[in-house]
Amino acid sequence: MPRTVRIGGASGFWGDSQIAVPQLLKVPGLDYLVFDYLAETTMSILSRAKAKDRASGYATDFVTQAMGPNLKAISAGGIRVVANAGGLNPGACAAALRALIAEAGLDLPVAVVEGDDLMPRLDDLRRLNVRDLETGAALPAKVMSANAYLGARPIAAALERGARIVVTGRCVDSAIVVGPLVHEFGWSWTDWDRLASGTLAGHVIECGAQATGGLFTDWKRVVGWDDIGYPVIECAEDGSFVVTKPAGTGGLVEPAAVAEQILYEIGDPASYAMPDVVCDLRRVTVEANGPERVRVAGARGRPPSDRLKVSVTVADGYQLDPMLAIRGFDAVEKAEKTAEALLRRTRRQMSEAGFADYAATLVEFLGAEALYGPHGRGDATREVVLRLAVRHADRRALEFLRREVTSPGTSMGPGTRGHFSGRTDIRPVVRLFSCFAPSDMAVAQVVDGKGTLVVPAPASAPMRQPDEVAPVGAVAPEDPVPVRLIELAWARSGDKGDDCNIGIIARKPDYLPVLRHGLTVEAVASWMAHLATGPVERFDLPGIKALNFVIRRALGGGGMASLRSDPLGKSFAQILLEMPVPVPSALMRRDGLQSLSM
Repeated sequence: MPRTVRIGGASGFWGDSQIAVPQLLKVPGLDYLVFDYLAETTMSILSRAKAKDRASGYATDFVTQAMGPNLKAISAGGIRVVANAGGLNPGACAAALRALIAEAGLDLPVAVVEGDDLMPRLDDLRRLNVRDLETGAALPAKVMSANAYLGARPIAAALERGARIVVTGRCVDSAIVVGPLVHEFGWSWTDWDRLASGTLAGHVIECGAQATGGLFTDWKRVVGWDDIGYPVIECAEDGSFVVTKPAGTGGLVEPAAVAEQILYEIGDPASYAMPDVVCDLRRVTVEANGPERVRVAGARGRPPSDRLKVSVTVADGYQLDPMLAIRGFDAVEKAEKTAEALLRRTRRQMSEAGFADYAATLVEFLGAEALYGPHGRGDATREVVLRLAVRHADRRALEFLRREVTSPGTSMGPGTRGHFSGRTDIRPVVRLFSCFAPSDMAVAQVVDGKGTLVVPAPASAPMRQPDEVAPVGAVAPEDPVPVRLIELAWARSGDKGDDCNIGIIARKPDYLPVLRHGLTVEAVASWMAHLATGPVERFDLPGIKALNFVIRRALGGGGMASLRSDPLGKSFAQILLEMPVPVPSALMRRDGLQSLSM
């Protein structure tokens, strides 16, 4: 029988549900549990934590909640664990874990992957004149952390040395799956197609239940949200894999849901670049493989570049974003007047105290379709939440608004509640600076009970351009009628810094030519213009009948650097799905689609 490696995706981010591990431990024949904690925003949070306490800076939940209660079951099942929970302090994370293992009287060797921390190399980065990938700015003078995105090689090496649990710092999300697959199957580090397939497998499960019905466009068909099943991938030696979930759990595993996750947070699908391989996802296919089973195949790979991406965090002042509930007649108008009064009042107080004006402000009316801009329905609403976000270089300046924001409860419009759950905290803003550095600048090491092993960087290989893949042709509809995009497609959106991508998957193969005609770069840019200041790019994935749009400078700075209530672009797909798309009238009648007025 062909060998299969079963891997359970137990975490999609720091703060994910604790139901995942108990579910996955019941899966027969499970070989690995993998945990992804390190979103780019999480690195900013960990930077703040470590600035307060040098012993912190890692995902504490991994030790206390994911591992602690489940160590005996993990040990008894012979399961191995790989997690990037180490964050900015993998050594401290591993030490805390070893203490729990010893207390339980178990033998579970723990290995640490180090070498991503480039703080000792800041002077070298400056000499290289590295530039921010989005803004082109130079490396700031004061840096809180600098970490290279490592690949899978040190993880595979740690497993070869007998580790049962591998804790890493900053690595690419998919490395926690590629490392085990290379170890188990003995893949060569130049077997580009298999490495690309393993990378895709890691990408599909790196966000936990997003692969099993979470965030799915057709959410009403996803049952059992309270016990949604976390993903299991059954990987074959040729790199193909099946996505499934624990028996008896909620969620939904079907081709469209898996295709949505394939498109999540990617750019050019022909050049999805990782430290170990550059993936080409344009030929990837997804097909049902039985109930709650989807087979994924077709990824291609080619040699990576000789550079690594580096994530740098920088202190960037302070932020405050209090919220007020406002109800009754003309709620939005009252909210507008309240925000104007609070800003004028606090600006006057700040000026009298010798402080400069706010560095940035943002007023949002949640409940009044604030993020939809010109596409909002404009319906009258009797209940809104006023969200007033402000930023300043000096924490003391924000104390004026922090104190004043409760005053509207008695001094402004009727139906105003002065605060939610006490006063809002002022918090430091940590901005992300991303750049490239030579691969050999980050020296990966495995530290375990056997000592320290230095893992060489990949040998340089000639870069190759992607092959030509013909897209499906666009077809101008005859006798066109407008239909909302959601009737024609599934969609998912995600963030990369200040950029947002929106993946669009045709519900039927013959919808794709219609979508390619209607969803032009210009049309999408116009529809999203109220949120984005940068250009839009479109890419084709004919294998899964999809288009991927990348919208530059769309998130107000992105992550913790954004004042928006949706700094990660999670709702962008929902906004685009409202867009009218012209379709042939014959197709509308055939499929019972609902016409709109353009």
